[in-house]
Amino acid sequence: MATCAVCGYEAAEAFKFCPECGATLGADGREQRKVVTVLFCDVVGSTALGEAVDPEVTRLLLARYFERMKGIVERHGGTVEKFIGDAVMSVFGIPQVHEDDALRACRAALEMQEALPELGLSGTVGVNTGEVVTGTEERLATGDAVNVASRLQHAAAPGEVLLGQATFDLVGSTVEVVELEPLALKGKAELVEAFRLLSVREVEPRGGPRFVGRERELALVQEAWERAASEGRCELFTVAGEAGVGKSRLVGEALASVDARVVQGRCLPYGEGITYWPVVEVIKQLDALPTDAEAAAAIRALLRETDAGTSAEEIAWGFRKLLEEQAPLVVVLDDIQWGEETLLDLIEYAALLSTGACVLLLCLARLDLAERRPTWPVSLRLEPLAEAEVEELLPATISAAQRQEVVRASGGNPLFVTELVAMAADGDVAVPPTLQALLAARLDQLDPLEREAVQCGAVEGEIFHRGAVQALTSGNGVTPILASLVRKELIRPDTARLPHEDAFRFRHLLIRDAAYEGLSKASRAEMHGRFADWLDERGQELVELDELVGYHLEKAFRYEKELGAPDPEVAERAGLRLAAAGRRALSRGDDRAAASLLERALELTRPTRLDVHLEVDLADVLSRSEPEKAIAIADAAADRARQDGDETAEALARVVAANVRVISDPGASVDELERLAHAAIPLLEEEADHAGLAYVWYALGFSVANLRLHFEEHAHASEQALHHARLAGQPRNDLFHLDGALVFGPRPADEAIRALDAALGDVRHPHPLLARSYLLALLGRFDEAWEIAGEQTERLRELRGSGHEAWAGWISRLEGDEERAAHYLSVYCDSLEVQGQTGALSFFVADLGRSFCALGRHDEAEPLAQRARELANEQDVSSQALWRRVRALVLVSRGDHGEAVGLAREAVAILEPTDSLDEQGAALADLAEVLTAAGHRDEARAALEQALDRYERKKNLVMAQRVRARLADLRRSETAAERA
Repeated sequence: MATCAVCGYEAAEAFKFCPECGATLGADGREQRKVVTVLFCDVVGSTALGEAVDPEVTRLLLARYFERMKGIVERHGGTVEKFIGDAVMSVFGIPQVHEDDALRACRAALEMQEALPELGLSGTVGVNTGEVVTGTEERLATGDAVNVASRLQHAAAPGEVLLGQATFDLVGSTVEVVELEPLALKGKAELVEAFRLLSVREVEPRGGPRFVGRERELALVQEAWERAASEGRCELFTVAGEAGVGKSRLVGEALASVDARVVQGRCLPYGEGITYWPVVEVIKQLDALPTDAEAAAAIRALLRETDAGTSAEEIAWGFRKLLEEQAPLVVVLDDIQWGEETLLDLIEYAALLSTGACVLLLCLARLDLAERRPTWPVSLRLEPLAEAEVEELLPATISAAQRQEVVRASGGNPLFVTELVAMAADGDVAVPPTLQALLAARLDQLDPLEREAVQCGAVEGEIFHRGAVQALTSGNGVTPILASLVRKELIRPDTARLPHEDAFRFRHLLIRDAAYEGLSKASRAEMHGRFADWLDERGQELVELDELVGYHLEKAFRYEKELGAPDPEVAERAGLRLAAAGRRALSRGDDRAAASLLERALELTRPTRLDVHLEVDLADVLSRSEPEKAIAIADAAADRARQDGDETAEALARVVAANVRVISDPGASVDELERLAHAAIPLLEEEADHAGLAYVWYALGFSVANLRLHFEEHAHASEQALHHARLAGQPRNDLFHLDGALVFGPRPADEAIRALDAALGDVRHPHPLLARSYLLALLGRFDEAWEIAGEQTERLRELRGSGHEAWAGWISRLEGDEERAAHYLSVYCDSLEVQGQTGALSFFVADLGRSFCALGRHDEAEPLAQRARELANEQDVSSQALWRRVRALVLVSRGDHGEAVGLAREAVAILEPTDSLDEQGAALADLAEVLTAAGHRDEARAALEQALDRYERKKNLVMAQRVRARLADLRRSETAAERA
């Protein structure tokens, strides 16, 4: 009989492969002495369970128990020898000894105790280490160490794990235990030392070759942590280097001495648009939420625990809040060269904006990060090892003849050396010319079933799940095969991303790539499709399930297409999943991810059908970054719809194209957009196309009414857009700019507040809440206004680095504090300057000038009015009116009444066709000031009366009272003049 080295199955000598697991059977069955660790686990109360429960139910329960315990043991690299009644005996160190077998057994023991309650069971575990005889026909291991492990298990209380002295001696520095009184065990003449195991410290495995050199690099990483700790701030440190050069190993060595929690996330090397994968990994490891309710809501929305919407800014803010509260903390983010731009922004903003918390953001990247993000701050470029350091890594088993060749071929890459040493374990091998060739050669040495398992895992990615491999392989029982691959150090156990699953990670991503490259295109197409089906069934808890399933279906279709046999159904399924992911990214404001996902979806569906909604979604995303491309996409969709005879689809696409033209080209026709939109509405209403109606009403509001300062029309259109978006299942956090229309339009302030509250619902983004604070201030409710404005200004500052301080400036102006108003407006103008937003800056520099005029600082106001004049677009009604008002006040302060009056009248005339009552009132009040200075008191009084009318209609109680006071002063001065 031959005993399988992987699963322990006893097979007839004629078998070359194990009939149970498929591994190669060794010919050497001689007895050996080995030091191993033995683990016994038994169920408590199984006899009573058998009496109380139906025998068939008991059998099924115990079968699940045995399968679960077996899986745990094998995942940690152990071997189940046998089941004795309800007890499980397993051995760590047979057939292959590991330097940490005792620690593996401890981890397995704790995991068993955690798993038993899930099965409705309780158990006891004993672990002991010692010398045993192996390779006998009767048992895998025989000796006193086995007997002591069994006795320790019997002595343990339910839920306990007891360790023997020899096991504790091996793992003492990495476990937490309670030392017990020596135990009197059956069959032992002397008392036996025992320890109750409480926990195992999770230390990153330090496999691979010795760590050599890198003293300077280690010091730099450790100094980054020391800076973060001593200064109480967030430090961003990036290590860049080629694949296999040792970035992860360097970080592992550097963090070994850091007294802080370390969490990790990694960017996936596939599936563009999977923005937040590493963020979700970190959040799940922290297992916490920010204490701030709004920040926690953003994180819950990201995790899809709620249906509430959120934005990229809110996610970044919530994540930063969480890191600050978990400090001191080290966050390791691997392979950020594959990260989406939104993720890279999140990392940089966290480093820039975090305050008062010791956090080290430690990023690892390949050198091509510099091509994608040239401005990214690389702190350390990790170079290859020197030849002398490579020599230190080579064991004596490498012949002298090969050493020089290995040093030359490795190019200083530690992974190359590690893999070559693994191949040469049984003698000299030819040195491959490249690392890729070396990895391929090593995989060629695997048994067929092992190679198949590796390739199946490679289809999922760097981290893969046992169930996926099982679903993709041709046979059964993949657990022993995966255990063998762990022993061969090609993969290692990892944290599962799916419930009730075991996960493994390739020891290096290049090993995964080499395994994947060995698959034929036909196999890749078939396996990606099958994996997508498996993941769709098992991955419902994944945050980015649509992105992942869509990616694998997309890969399947593309390989089918390359082979000349594309399946349209696969393309359709992939397109639908990528489209869903893209729209979700769009709803949270992640434009770059949305554009990538929607474009990929359209590449799959366009050849077979027109999806006008997908086309206009993509055009909408691109309108903010590539307007010309957005127009071309919408025009092409309209042309195709016309060819297909789809009048409604054509009408929608024409509106979207015209809308992009208006917002990107000052010379585009607003009238033409309005005509197209009104023509499209009845067509879309007839088909109940709510998504299309949301687009059209948005265009009528923001791009037509808003530009004309017809704010009531804008508000009505925004309300319609919100209504249809909700019916389409596409709620918007930005409210289609309804908040601005309510603030600046003619609706009375109290009525505007009610309308805004009704529209807000669960939306708690700072912009509409700041608008609400200003409306409260118009009513004179300053305490309420400042409570909201202070909180939301700070929150917006945390989200974006700028708090839109203009709202606080306007509230200060209403309170009569122009000094404070000037401060806030100056801060906001500085932020607009930094961001290069010259369009908005034209209005706000003029508004700052208005505050300087009120403070008598006309010399400072004058250049601001001139700057606003130079920046303002001809169609920008607000800016054109405001720079004239400021210039008029400057001139009148110098006695130049004629030009001043002319400019003030022009400002009033510009605003007259609009329904912006507040702006009209302010312009009329300024005109009255200029007219009074010029001695035109009657005209000044008439202007103030008109201003009062506007403020009263808006229900701006504060300014109405102020204008009444000015009128009273003017009348008193007129009466005094008459008497004189």
